[in-house]
Amino acid sequence: MVYFCRMQKSKSSQFEFIALMASLMAIVALAIDALLPALDIIGKDIGTTSLSDNQLLITMIFLGLGVGSLIFGPLSDSLGRKPIVYLGLGLFVMASIICIYAEDLNTMVFGRILQGIALSAPRTVSIAIIRDSYEGDYMARIMSFVTVIFLLIPIVAPAFGKFILDLYNWETIFYVQIVFALLAGIWFYKRQEETLNKPNRIRFTPSLFVEGTKELIKFKTTIGYTLISGFITGSFMVYLSTSQQVFELQYGLSEEFPYIFAGLAISVGLATFLNGTWVLKFGMRRLVNWAMIGFLGISLLYVIIFFGKQNPPIEVVLTFFGLQFFAIGFLFGNLRSLAMQPVGHIAGIAAAITGFISTMMAVPISALIGMFVIDSVMPLFIGFFIFSLISIGILFYLGTFKKPA
Repeated sequence: MVYFCRMQKSKSSQFEFIALMASLMAIVALAIDALLPALDIIGKDIGTTSLSDNQLLITMIFLGLGVGSLIFGPLSDSLGRKPIVYLGLGLFVMASIICIYAEDLNTMVFGRILQGIALSAPRTVSIAIIRDSYEGDYMARIMSFVTVIFLLIPIVAPAFGKFILDLYNWETIFYVQIVFALLAGIWFYKRQEETLNKPNRIRFTPSLFVEGTKELIKFKTTIGYTLISGFITGSFMVYLSTSQQVFELQYGLSEEFPYIFAGLAISVGLATFLNGTWVLKFGMRRLVNWAMIGFLGISLLYVIIFFGKQNPPIEVVLTFFGLQFFAIGFLFGNLRSLAMQPVGHIAGIAAAITGFISTMMAVPISALIGMFVIDSVMPLFIGFFIFSLISIGILFYLGTFKKPA
């Protein structure tokens, strides 16, 4: 088996592989999270007048991520993994320059969408490379450790963005993103081998995507876990797009916001690290079941206690957010791994389609709930509850509560 062969490599070699894949994904996190402290300032410079317009600078990059995956996933199955990463990183540099010189909302939104399209290449291809190299619970373990390193960026990015704002300006944040992308690209070029050999490549044709979709929908579990991933991603995206609004405007914690964001990201990272250790013992399905029940219970408890009331003290909100995100830490990597497990023979196309579906679900979910986050965090927890309830319904339909882990 391919993953067995890789497991025979030295621990240092495997650690570098994990760190490299995480770096490719981390460009996405840096492009999103480092900008959070600057949303109000950017909004003033480009002439936006509403909080929902500022949220577009976050949600629209996800739109690009979903659309771009449909392009770069099939191309990576046809041309190989490495050329697609180079193409995506080059496009990202161009998109970042557009954002730097944007003078109105439309231009900035276009640049952010183009950034998302570009970053879908390293994100989609890194998942395909992991699937090329590992299977089953070992794949989930690698995905967990990749995600742990990936989450280091959200922990430090808002504080780093605030630091740049204090010393320079918001445009400098985009310059830093460009430098990070170039460094990751050079590392990838020097150290990562091609994982899709020419005999295993699929000739790119207009029908490639159609045939890949027909093959994908044969696997009920892939579709089910992809839908759940969309609901969970959408719920988390609401938090990303409204966190600055909640903590800076509702709670008046502008200076503390980067550190609050970092603390909550640590909660996700801790759970993801534990997942990498526990997944071989308990299995992906069992951990997903437990995490979904916890996610549902925490959100329901908040709604019952605080429905119709004003925001509780910040310590209470942070406790509930921390518990929610701890549950999410057991979901991200496992859901993607469970969705990809049956479709390794079309890993690139499968990563593209599943990523597109989950992201296209997440964007309207985020936009819808975000409209109601005005002077209370209650809409966030109501959204958490509704979509976790639907997700558990899908798990019952898949029969995962009956199957052994």
